[in-house]
Amino acid sequence: MRIQRFVACLAAALFISGVAAANDANEFKPAISKHAKSQVKSWLKDPVVINAIKAQNAKNAGLSQTDVDRLDKQWRSETGSSNQPLIKSVLSNDLSKFLMKKKEGSQGLYTEIFVMDNKGLNVGQSDVTSDYWQGDEAKWKKTYLVGADAMHIGGVKKDESTQMFQSQLSMPVMDPDNNQVIGAVTVGINVELLSQLQ
Repeated sequence: MRIQRFVACLAAALFISGVAAANDANEFKPAISKHAKSQVKSWLKDPVVINAIKAQNAKNAGLSQTDVDRLDKQWRSETGSSNQPLIKSVLSNDLSKFLMKKKEGSQGLYTEIFVMDNKGLNVGQSDVTSDYWQGDEAKWKKTYLVGADAMHIGGVKKDESTQMFQSQLSMPVMDPDNNQVIGAVTVGINVELLSQLQ
């Protein structure tokens, strides 16, 4: 029993040290990229995803950067409050419910999923994010602004809330009717489970 525990602890320590060393290079990028192309891209075409982004793009077409900043500030203040009208409105929509099911169905592979519109504002999400506007971050800038074939894979980081090592995969969401970029998605990938799937 002690030997098994020692071997398990040693394996975990070696994995963690390997993840830490790979943090910048992210040795998981090829596997994450393969998963994105074979799995994530297919469910991004679902009408629930496409229709929600299109509707929010139309609704928010007239928003200024000041409006976006105000909404982001409201979201951030709501994360620490019991009064959460903006957060609740997003978490209760059909897209968020769809993303929650995708996360649950991944058996722990997905740590979080959120979809952004053409301004970088969240449209739907599986979990509450720390902010509402992602438009100033690489996950949106290096996907939505780049185009159809863009993919951004972040470094491996330990999620303090879940204690899991994850990497964020981000890619554009395309309108299947005209092949135009309408939004973006970020999927947190549990690299410990990803390595087991290979």
